[in-house]
Order: sequence, then structure tokens, then C-alpha cells
Amino acid sequence: MQKGFIFDLDGTVYLGDEIIEGVPEAINALREKGHKILFLSNKSIASREDYLHKLQKMGIDLTIDNIINSNVAAAHYIKEHAAPSESAWVIGERPLLDELEKAGVPVTNEPLDASYVVLGWDRDFNYAKLNMAFQAWRNGATVVATNPDRTCPMENNSEIPDCGAIIGAFEGAAGQPVDVIAGKPSSTVTDIALQTLQLKPEDCYIIGDRLETDIKMGLDNNMKTVLVLSGITTIDMWKNSKYQPDYTLTSVKEIHTIVT
Repeated sequence: MQKGFIFDLDGTVYLGDEIIEGVPEAINALREKGHKILFLSNKSIASREDYLHKLQKMGIDLTIDNIINSNVAAAHYIKEHAAPSESAWVIGERPLLDELEKAGVPVTNEPLDASYVVLGWDRDFNYAKLNMAFQAWRNGATVVATNPDRTCPMENNSEIPDCGAIIGAFEGAAGQPVDVIAGKPSSTVTDIALQTLQLKPEDCYIIGDRLETDIKMGLDNNMKTVLVLSGITTIDMWKNSKYQPDYTLTSVKEIHTIVT
């Protein structure tokens, strides 16, 4: 029976620019058996095209239709909820801006004109940007964040701050949570993923290295959940978490042990 496999990327398929050993072979084997593959990343500083080229260079067989990220989800959410005259003010890098443009979401350079503030990972984030987001929110703008990940896993067991750190700065000023998280584990990105796969949730596996995003998304939506210990989550974090996966593997290389 055909199944859907939704793979996280950072910490699951690769670390930085280093492929995790055995992953391309494992994913390609699933495809050869007739299963559907989707890559779903919360990372907002890369475009779908960037992911396509990176994964192809790493030996994974895919097309751009096999890739979704949190930029797509944020753009989709605003497009679905905004009036045609409403615009967004954005903290984020070029791939996020490009995805909003593709979706037909107007972007403004004037925070007080914005109906939406979009918070993405921005490696040039500073106090001025925080203040502009805060003032737009005080003026009534809805705040949409691409993803809640506090850090991004890199090579050599290192991490760097991700969008969650920018959310934390905003929430520290506002004193309340952002209005919307568009990426994992939200229903926004889940619906896009299931629509892309054209499968029921119970026929899908979600595979990732984060309990509070990948595994929570699966648990909330009746998918089979697979935690891999190749990224952020340690054994102690897994054992002490309220989000308990159906399966825990050292890496994606072992996926054949749970798929019949």
C-alpha cells in the first residue's frame, strides 16, 4: 500500500552542508517502492529552489514539487486571510520575500501601513527591526511567524539561532505570543503537506529530529511519527518529553526497519 513520507531536512537529512550517511539511499529506496516523498523544512532563509539543488547534489531523486517550507506556509496563510488591499511588513531574508511575492501578497516598507507583520529568520535582525515590528503590532497588525525553531542544527554538533529567537525578542516586548505560527507544527503547513501528497494522515509518516515541531505535528494530525537522533534531540530529551514518537531511530538510514 502506498504511503507518504514527510521528511524534515536540517538534522534529519543533513547537517549544514554534510549529508547524514545512508540517507539518500534510504529515501530513494522508499521512492523506488512506490511511496510518496515530501520534504518539509521550517527553515526560512532558503528557497525551495535552494533545497532542490542541494538535495540533488547530495544524491536524492526529487523535483521541486517534493519540497515545502515555512515561507510557503506563511505566504499561504496571509493570502487566505488578507483582504486584497492589505499588506505585510517583513522581518526575513530574500527567500521569504520572494515567496510572499509569488503568492501575490503586497509587501510594504512602512510598518504602520501593514495589516500583517511576518517574522522569519533574519541574520541581520537588530533593535530597529524589532521596534518596527512592535510598533506595527501596536497599530493593530497580525503577527505571523514562519516557524518556532529556537536554533538550527549544524555540522560538528553545533547550533545557530533560528526564527524562534526572533519570536522571543518580539514576545518579550509585546508580553504575549505571536498570533500565528505558519510552519510546523501548525495546521496551515499540515494541510498543505497532505494536499500535496493526496493521502490521508493515517497513511503518512513524519520523520524529524524535533519533538516540539515534527513529532507534535504528527501526533496532532494522526500521522505515524518517527524521531531521528541525528539532529537536535538527545536521548534524555526524548525520554522526558510529553511528545512521544511511534518510532525512534538513530537516523533515517534505519527507516527500512519500520516500513513493511
